[in-house]
Amino acid sequence: MILSLVNVKGGVGKTTTAVNLAATFAASDLRVLLVDLDPQGSASFSLGIDRDDGEASMADVLVDGVPAREALRPTEIEGLDLLTGSMELAGSELGLARKRDPHLLLRRALQPVRRRYDAIVIDCPPGLSILTINGLAASAAYILPVVPHDLAHEALDRFFGGWERLERSLRAKPRLLGILLNMVDKRTHLTTAMVDQIRQSYGRRVFRAEIPINVRLAEAPAYGMSIFQYERWSTGAQAYRLLGAEVLRRARTAGIL
Repeated sequence: MILSLVNVKGGVGKTTTAVNLAATFAASDLRVLLVDLDPQGSASFSLGIDRDDGEASMADVLVDGVPAREALRPTEIEGLDLLTGSMELAGSELGLARKRDPHLLLRRALQPVRRRYDAIVIDCPPGLSILTINGLAASAAYILPVVPHDLAHEALDRFFGGWERLERSLRAKPRLLGILLNMVDKRTHLTTAMVDQIRQSYGRRVFRAEIPINVRLAEAPAYGMSIFQYERWSTGAQAYRLLGAEVLRRARTAGIL
């Protein structure tokens, strides 16, 4: 299973979800690879990996053709490896665009290592840049995190509209595994109303599991830990366990795991 976390907006919890889903899969005895495609390298930072330590990163893999196996990094979580992000990715788009089939660079790079893993999770940057398109083109499915506020519908519509136009020109048809309601604050009437509205509009495409606003989830990345390492019995950890189980069920039903 190769799975991307995507959205046109930043600040919707893509990285938190990528890291903690990957950790959930590893806890289920799956061999997991987390691919950090974001130039900010937040997924790498969240797992305690120094983004500027001079080791090979995704920029080296995509731009310079370094084999992915030479850039693999173990993490403190058993069964979870990492391909790190780096700031060099931010200036790589022009160079990537000049390559043959630039949207397929990640798919080709992962091909030699994909049999090592049961699941590959890709943390994409915001928007539909060449990096995000690479993540989607390499994936069998994607998850779309969204924060239920008054601009949530606009962000969903922008993503689906932009991706639908791109799909026509790309040899890639990843399926939507689910829309994830993230950073949900049920203490406000506006959030509750937006959650109901999104569920009514998108039906079964929305995961049943929801990720609440949780202080422990916000704190864990600063310590280089997943939520399960940092506070395994927190509300956030319990929510990600439920989400992980639901993602695996949907993936098996869809025949991608």
